Amino acid sequence: MMRALHIAATGLSAQQMNVEVIANNMANINTTGFKRARAEFTDLLYMAERLQGVSQRGEEGVVPEGAQVGLGVRTAAIRNLHIQGTIAQTGNKLDLALTGRGFYQIQGPDGETLYTRAGAFNTNGAGQIVTLDGYTVQPAMNVPQNTLEVIVSESGAVSARIAGQTDLQQLGQIALANFANEAGLEPLGGNLYRQTIASGAPTTGNPGSEGFGAIRQGYLESSNVDPVKEITELISAQRAYEMNSKVVQAADDMSSTLSRIIR
Repeated sequence: MMRALHIAATGLSAQQMNVEVIANNMANINTTGFKRARAEFTDLLYMAERLQGVSQRGEEGVVPEGAQVGLGVRTAAIRNLHIQGTIAQTGNKLDLALTGRGFYQIQGPDGETLYTRAGAFNTNGAGQIVTLDGYTVQPAMNVPQNTLEVIVSESGAVSARIAGQTDLQQLGQIALANFANEAGLEPLGGNLYRQTIASGAPTTGNPGSEGFGAIRQGYLESSNVDPVKEITELISAQRAYEMNSKVVQAADDMSSTLSRIIR
């Protein structure tokens, strides 16, 4: 009975983690560029009561199945699903959505390069294109003060329409980064990711080139959270939690019965 209590406790812990992941998905349903996560679980080690494949007595007969009791479940990973979110029109010229693979490169607070799918950009007091938290978009580029309009092509070329000038002034070129394993990126909050050994080193290229998404100016990529799917997952997790709690209650009742018999 004590083993059953322990096994059911691992199930309760796993489903609690599952609900926490779902809660975070639901909380970020309106977060620009957010990628939903999914909890992945694996079974724990097995305790062998009787091994399969061994002979029962000398050279005679082989045990066909054996008896191995599982010891529960554990959380193996919380996987971020980098699936394209829907594109929503905003009309803001510095809102840049990505349709396809790739991440914008951002200079973090300590100078390291971070990555994001959230293209809700703005300009700071110096005219640099920055994120909502003030981090500079790389490669850095400055928008002149007398700019009437910023124009970003699908291939990431940034130009400005300057007051009193007929020709567009080229400001720079946005470069995107790709990773062999996007799920291996470390989420930092603030819509930012950091590369890890698991993600691999970034491969950079221009938007619209082979393997890289194109830029849509005046649009933002919405969260890829599907509320109907999350509610379904939440109900499933709740039912699984209840079933594990029933196992705990049943094991406790059996233990109490045994204690009364022994007394």
